[in-house]
Amino acid sequence: MAEHGGGGGCCPPMDLFRSEPMHLVQIVIPIESAHLTASYLGDIGLIQFKDLNAEKSPFQRTYAGQIKRCGEMARKLRYFKEQMSKAGFTPTVKTDAKSDISLDDLEVKLGDLEAELIEINANSEKLQRGYNELVEYKLVLQKAGEFFKAAQTSAVAQHREAASDQGPEESLETSLLTDQESKIDQGKQVKLGLLAGLVPKAKAIAFERILFRATRGNVFLKQAALVEAVVDPSSGEKVEKNVFLVFFSGERAKSKILKICEAFGANRYPFAEDVGEQEQSIAEASGKISEIKTTIDAGLLHRGNLLQTIGEAYEQWNLLVRREKSIYHTLNMLSIDVTKKCLVAEGWSPIYATEQIQDALERATIDSNSQVGAIFQVLHTKELPPTFFRTNKFTDSFQTIVDAYGVAKYQEANPGVYTIVTFPFLFAVMFGDWGHGICLLLATLVLILKEKKYSTQKLGDIMEMTFGGRYVILLMSLFSIYTGLIYNEFFSVPFELFSPSAYVCRDASCSEATTIGLIKGRDTYPFGVDPAWHGSRSELPFLNSLKMKMSILLGVAQMNLGIIMSFFNALYFGNFVNIWFQFIPQMIFLNGLFGYLSMLIIVKWCTGSKADLYHVMIYMFLSPTDELGENQLFANQKTVQLVLLLLSLIAVPWMLLPKPFILKAQHNRTHQGQSYVPIAGEDESLQVEASHDSHDHEEFEFSEVFVHQLIHTIEFVLGAVSNTASYLRLWALRYNNVIILIVGAIVFIFATIGVLLVMETLSAFLHALRLHWVEFQNKFYEGDGYKFHPFSFALLGDEDE
Repeated sequence: MAEHGGGGGCCPPMDLFRSEPMHLVQIVIPIESAHLTASYLGDIGLIQFKDLNAEKSPFQRTYAGQIKRCGEMARKLRYFKEQMSKAGFTPTVKTDAKSDISLDDLEVKLGDLEAELIEINANSEKLQRGYNELVEYKLVLQKAGEFFKAAQTSAVAQHREAASDQGPEESLETSLLTDQESKIDQGKQVKLGLLAGLVPKAKAIAFERILFRATRGNVFLKQAALVEAVVDPSSGEKVEKNVFLVFFSGERAKSKILKICEAFGANRYPFAEDVGEQEQSIAEASGKISEIKTTIDAGLLHRGNLLQTIGEAYEQWNLLVRREKSIYHTLNMLSIDVTKKCLVAEGWSPIYATEQIQDALERATIDSNSQVGAIFQVLHTKELPPTFFRTNKFTDSFQTIVDAYGVAKYQEANPGVYTIVTFPFLFAVMFGDWGHGICLLLATLVLILKEKKYSTQKLGDIMEMTFGGRYVILLMSLFSIYTGLIYNEFFSVPFELFSPSAYVCRDASCSEATTIGLIKGRDTYPFGVDPAWHGSRSELPFLNSLKMKMSILLGVAQMNLGIIMSFFNALYFGNFVNIWFQFIPQMIFLNGLFGYLSMLIIVKWCTGSKADLYHVMIYMFLSPTDELGENQLFANQKTVQLVLLLLSLIAVPWMLLPKPFILKAQHNRTHQGQSYVPIAGEDESLQVEASHDSHDHEEFEFSEVFVHQLIHTIEFVLGAVSNTASYLRLWALRYNNVIILIVGAIVFIFATIGVLLVMETLSAFLHALRLHWVEFQNKFYEGDGYKFHPFSFALLGDEDE
């Protein structure tokens, strides 16, 4: 959360080491100024209200009706947004999005606009359906007319041929169906029925087959495909269709055909056999199509103007509705007194915000013309307050990394302070390549330079996550450039950046460079790894030794930091049991073994000794009294090792046994009598660890406490070994870069971007995350708190509740 400025004075400086001091406050608000008070408190966003009506259902609360109204208005606004989206309109975003319209007036206005828009849409749909039907009708008339014209032309030709054979007395009235029917006696002719329409092209074959089977072949069907797809009146979608003509005989056949047409979604239209009537119908349909098209265009123009008007005020109305809904949700959390004249609120707020809250209460009283002002008082409670860190856009992403593990307990030491440096540094130790670091830096600078633009846009999930952590990635890239310079790797290629290599060839031909080796001929390379090591036969042994030992030093240093943080936590909370029986034995055990190993590494580097540290550490346990011989690094090393080993062994029961018995003794002393209360100011050097919990437990289960302490001790002892080994990932992951050998520019680019810059970045990020969560934070961080969620209009999301 961003820093808040104080009214009448500057806020205390931002402090991430411990969460903001909080207190529980009670506010008694007159009913007439309740709404305005909640509004002003939402503006400053510095109080988290407690739900005093938790036993009531949402429908039993005081302001359920107002929330229902706001929900209905929010539904109408969503409807408007959906309509604007379909029409291609975008709501106008205004910086001064504060509206002067009242909620009641807005409710009436939204109702009128919704009714008008629904009516316009209904009329438009009706007109569009009629328009589509007329277009289909016109196409049927034109296509079916072509059938009849073709049939008439064929009939005239047949008549002329027949007239030349049979005589001039034959009539020109010739049937359209078959030659045999033309020879039937006029008295025996049957009147044929006719149905015309359109059927979807995909169903045309099945339609023909079903017609044939249902009428046993007693129909004549003629079909022709339309050149272009037409808009179906029922669905409003474009569909490829066939025009059909069905000739039938009898009402029974007609009934069957109608049912089949309905089943296949075929649209039927009236059709006259007379050519004159057909032409007249086509002309009428064309006129109606033109009229309806004009009407539809006018309706769309009116609808567009209406949606544009809505779009100009949409953001203001949406903000007002969401603000009002959140105000009434908050007021529903307040308890109403028996006289129903005032509301009682309880909530958590930072101590520094007291003056701002009181100012907001005074302004609400004055602006609402209330006769009685709100009463503000601080309540004393044993309940655990929420955790609130005031962060900015730089520190927020680092705090998010810590909070993903668990929200800090109230006033607990915050690892986020150290994560700002240690997280990107450990990432860089694994990622280190100054070429890749520059690529990562350039990508991050784009996000930072365009942060104003991106912060107002809706980005995808991955892009949103990347943008939120842009400052984390910035430090990761800078540290990667630094460690890359130390490793002397630019896309895994060494360069003589600071001076020529200290090593030279033995002769002019340099033929023994990769066999016997080089000799030192200049001053030591001033910064980082000498480029001569890369590609030599000693590269892997040298770099393995260097980076493995460096990983152990970094790991032991960070684990020591974690244990030291547990000391400051215990000191802050006055928990001296943890200092004497947790912090001290843990420091002795860790440093008696791995702290000693770290010291041996540094001594070996400084003296240039060839001592085998593996042998020293193994035989420190197996044969602690044996002579060290050539593995001795300093005087009295054997005595020092015996003392450290003895202290490490003593530290295990020191962690395990005393603490449960001391806690039990203190519990018995505290609960000697039901009315016993500890005297203020008495010695608290042995204080019950659970005294900081929000709930008091009358029963003390010694077995549970002892088992918990046993698990904690075993976890620390085994974890000291496994956690130290876990830091070797800093060394192991470093060689992912060396594996990639690039051949060709295109392969190089895709391998660099796809494999190294993306996959290795994710890999190093996850491993750095694990080292912080498991190896560092478990030494002191409980992470069982809960976040401070104030009632703030600035935190309102776009989604409705």
